[in-house]
Amino acid sequence: MKNLFKKVALLMAMLVTISSFGNPNALPDEIILALKTGNSKTLAKYFDANIELKILEDEDIYSKTQAELILKDFFIKNKPVDFKILHDGGEGVKYAIGTITTSKGSYRVTVMYKVSDGQPLVKTLRIEEE
Repeated sequence: MKNLFKKVALLMAMLVTISSFGNPNALPDEIILALKTGNSKTLAKYFDANIELKILEDEDIYSKTQAELILKDFFIKNKPVDFKILHDGGEGVKYAIGTITTSKGSYRVTVMYKVSDGQPLVKTLRIEEE
């Protein structure tokens, strides 16, 4: 009985340890929070020098500064209420797909990024009608 208890305790400790590592492909918490709160400035900290940005019907490649201003305008017109990740993954280029709920409706969000020097670098951000 004592042996069984030790094995169960060891298994529980291993499960807690494994679950604490989280998903290595997961979008960083600061980016998720920036999308939830509509903080374009924080979000732009993670942008590459040039980023492919699609917001609804407008799509182009913008500088980091231009993309931040466009996002800021979107967030002013569509006050975010929540953001939830639906799926994430990838090798090399990572991605996250989620839903942003705003004062004017819900939109599908796709973020594609690479990790460079331990930091995520957003290459593509899409906000589209669901």
